[in-house]
Amino acid sequence: QVQLVESGGGLVQTGGSLRLSCAASGSIFKINVMGWYRQPPGNQRELVATISNTGSTNYADSVKGRFTISRDNTKNTVYLQMNSLQPGDTAVYYCYADVWAVTVGFDRYWGRGTQVTVSS
Repeated sequence: QVQLVESGGGLVQTGGSLRLSCAASGSIFKINVMGWYRQPPGNQRELVATISNTGSTNYADSVKGRFTISRDNTKNTVYLQMNSLQPGDTAVYYCYADVWAVTVGFDRYWGRGTQVTVSS
């Protein structure tokens, strides 16, 4: 079993910052890509950012220059630093990890989500 637990969401004013964390635990052999999606109210889930196990990153156009994804492979943790937040960033943020687990092989695992609300 592999679990992902997010933390760091909350309420912030326009222009503010938040840092999300997501820690993976369990019978992990190796983690490939980790990343973040978000689901705004009434909308579909959308990709925010991804990071490979070698540090290569990819961002949605809407967050480039404002958000930074990073990871600590020693802690199986991915982070999302969000700066210059806008009301349009309001969403539930979900982390994911593509994991080689010891007993069940390769699969994608998801966190339960953390709410980010940006007030105007």
